[in-house]
Amino acid sequence: MGIILAEAIGIYDGKWVVQTQSYGPEARGGSSKSEVIVSEEEIDYPKAMRPDLLLAMNQKSCDEFYPDLKPDGVLIVDSTFVTQVPTPRAYQIPFTRIARERFKREVVANIILLGALSQLSPIVSAKAIEEAVLKRVPKGTEKLNREALKAGIAAARKAKREMAKIEIPSENPKEDLFDSY
Repeated sequence: MGIILAEAIGIYDGKWVVQTQSYGPEARGGSSKSEVIVSEEEIDYPKAMRPDLLLAMNQKSCDEFYPDLKPDGVLIVDSTFVTQVPTPRAYQIPFTRIARERFKREVVANIILLGALSQLSPIVSAKAIEEAVLKRVPKGTEKLNREALKAGIAAARKAKREMAKIEIPSENPKEDLFDSY
């Protein structure tokens, strides 16, 4: 997923980008981490120190990496597997459940997430995501992946509407003092 995102941002949206990834010791089904650094200027350091955005597909990743997220950062979780969300400021979308129920293929959960990301963050456009995805998916699966992207876009729009309904208290209580004047 990180490679497709980096390609979309760097090649199709024309920004500077660095992508790194690491995997747990398991051969398959283990933990993995992908970092994508995005800038309008050349990037000097290839690691994310305090990310602006965290996409957590499982509880372990959410628990492990959320503390590094900037205080005003965006958290997007797969609510199929992330049930203990550390902040009300998170977009909770059941990517894997959508993949299972709508497409009968769990493998498109990441594509659904990429579609959602194009709506929840300004770092990448929907068009760039679509181009990068369609370039990388196996021949004959283009229609499936296009539909998965659309499902992600729809899920993100729904999540944004839900988030707008929630009154989120400031994480800085001093800011709330000024709200009463």
